[in-house]
Amino acid sequence: MQTLVSNIAKRIRQVYQKAEGFIEDEREFPMSQVFLNATFQRFVTDNVKMLKDLHADLHDDWLRLYATLDYNGLLITLSVDLKLVQMELNKNTQLIVFEQISDTQVIEAKYPNVFYKVGVRVALWFYQKVLDKDPLGMILEKLNVIKVKDDLLYLDLNRWLGKSRSIIDTLSKVHVNHAVLREAELVVIGNVNLTALFTKMSQERIEDWDDSDLQEDQVTPIKQKES
Repeated sequence: MQTLVSNIAKRIRQVYQKAEGFIEDEREFPMSQVFLNATFQRFVTDNVKMLKDLHADLHDDWLRLYATLDYNGLLITLSVDLKLVQMELNKNTQLIVFEQISDTQVIEAKYPNVFYKVGVRVALWFYQKVLDKDPLGMILEKLNVIKVKDDLLYLDLNRWLGKSRSIIDTLSKVHVNHAVLREAELVVIGNVNLTALFTKMSQERIEDWDDSDLQEDQVTPIKQKES
């Protein structure tokens, strides 16, 4: 049986050889807002001590990003509206680029004393009205979460995803070229690397495959990290 699977994989690789291992037609891969935020939690929030929460509400063509920071007794939640400019995911690059389309807003805050409250309001006013800059990008850059360049926010996930061999192995099978935002959904657009997919399949033991409990219209859910 293993030889049969290997031969099937070999034939499929030959069919797609002219496409250099990738399906030429781009396909859409929808990701729910819940899955995206779970990814932020696991690979960003859990790795930044001062960052207590980072999540997004997705809408058609834009998103609202929320960040909760804990600094010396100051617990503050900020929000900003962003537009998705670029998304590239493959085994070498895991990059998401945003354009800021609104000023940072203070959603909720718990101040250790009145001086902190006054200081936060003055600082926000000074950056936005005097310096004509927005503080959230600067804050996230200081925390080494993003990089700000030419008024764009670069979220490079490689520093976290690159440490996971299984994730990089998965990304070698899918090349995401772009993405679009829809209501409560991120739709990534890319090419499937059938060579890598079927090479991986042919290398696995057939005894490890167990699809007896799956129906044709079911998919195996991704187990998210428990909080």
